[in-house]
Amino acid sequence: MNADELRNKTPDELRDQLLSLKKEAFNLRFQKATNQLENTARMRTVRRDVARVKTILNQKAAEAAAN
Repeated sequence: MNADELRNKTPDELRDQLLSLKKEAFNLRFQKATNQLENTARMRTVRRDVARVKTILNQKAAEAAAN
């Protein structure tokens, strides 16, 4: 997912996306702890996607506050 796709979403959709990404990150951490994780690179992409969603949510909040 890229930032342009996220900017087109509403804040509610972004919060839902953030929640699902955090759940996936939790599951990946659990799999890693039990040595069941096959795609270790997925942890990195999920972590970066979480950061991307949070950044855009903050940008939208700042934009709303400025108006």
